[in-house]
Amino acid sequence: MSTPTVREQFLVISALGANPMELTNVLCRASHENRCAVVTSRLTRHGECSALVLEVSGSWDALARLEGSLPVLAKRHAFTVNVVRSAALENRPQALPYVAYVSSAYRSDIINELCQFFMDHNVELENLTCDTYQAPQTGGTMLNATFTVTLPAGVQISWLRDQFLDFADALNLDALIEPWRPQNPM
Repeated sequence: MSTPTVREQFLVISALGANPMELTNVLCRASHENRCAVVTSRLTRHGECSALVLEVSGSWDALARLEGSLPVLAKRHAFTVNVVRSAALENRPQALPYVAYVSSAYRSDIINELCQFFMDHNVELENLTCDTYQAPQTGGTMLNATFTVTLPAGVQISWLRDQFLDFADALNLDALIEPWRPQNPM
């Protein structure tokens, strides 16, 4: 009889605080002290607030200890924290990673319209970055958005690309969708 494989367990921790270095230090130290490993992390600043998201792995008891310690740490260091149990993402070997770049004059509906397009075509969202800025030439507010997406297995790529570009043209967006490439290929 074979021994069943142990399912890797994760916590996803999201925290908001004023000091990005302290926020990162406190949560990474707590993970280490509770014998957990930080698998992925993302930190962004939004005005005076910093948002940190950590994916942490460990044994069930180590994760439970870490989870139990977080409210006290949040109170002591003046940040808010939210924790969710998670599992590893299933492999999708037939799915295709792509990146969509969008630039346009800012409108409040653009991101939700793009998300709706991708949802309508069963495209999964992996990562989204979106920034606005004042164009120095005109003073108008501009939007730059980058969507990292996963195209479903079996999709006709040229058809989806044409659909996306037609959609972007209808909204007067400058857009491009292309295969995702690693930043530092080995």
